[in-house]
Amino acid sequence: MNIKNKTVIITGASSGIGEATALKLSKEGANVVLAARREDRLRKLKSKIEKEGGNALVVTGDVTNKNDWQHLQKEARDTFGSIDVLINNAGLMPLSYVKNLHTDEWDTMVDVNIKGVLNGVSAVLPTMMEQKEGHIINISSVAAYKYFPGGAIYCATKSAVKMFSEGLRQELAPTYGINVTSIEPGAVDTELTETITDKELMKDMQDVMGDVEPLAPNDIADAIFYALSQPGRTNVNDVYIMPTTQKQ
Repeated sequence: MNIKNKTVIITGASSGIGEATALKLSKEGANVVLAARREDRLRKLKSKIEKEGGNALVVTGDVTNKNDWQHLQKEARDTFGSIDVLINNAGLMPLSYVKNLHTDEWDTMVDVNIKGVLNGVSAVLPTMMEQKEGHIINISSVAAYKYFPGGAIYCATKSAVKMFSEGLRQELAPTYGINVTSIEPGAVDTELTETITDKELMKDMQDVMGDVEPLAPNDIADAIFYALSQPGRTNVNDVYIMPTTQKQ
């Protein structure tokens, strides 16, 4: 895909991987639709993109709300005329040990990390199918492959995203020309860990991850651009990317 003038919806665009990806793709000529709940941050990002000559649209909303998704996809089509790429980036990682029963956090992870992705795909799919082209990128994790302490629910959500991505690819790519990619990073320097409330786990994490130099959000933005920039005949199924200093 030549990303220039393509319309790209990015959820979780107010920080981290989403913000870095919006900056990267707008510099490459894409029209970026910035979606998140924090409007003030989105407005600042839009201003930065436009000062650098890019095009951006701000649409606030909650990925767990289907009505918000319908509003988002309509705004994208009305403003830019198409929906060419969906990047399901919004996610939460309030890790905890199962025995500590942070059940409200379990529910939130399932709602955002899984249902948010399903909602996004269902909202844009009719447009992409009609166009007979598109690209869906879901941000999974290396956690989709292996459990780590405190990650039982988080790993389960990311495994679901990875398998859903493969199902999408098999159903959509051959018939409708819609490519699908699962991006699977290791530790990334983002706000994800700020949602952890399990004090027992936080101490253990510091002991394990203390010497790891995490990936930068720009590293993931580059991986996303790589997947998008391949010719239509090439589907990059998975991008598994680890910090050099991370063992597991």
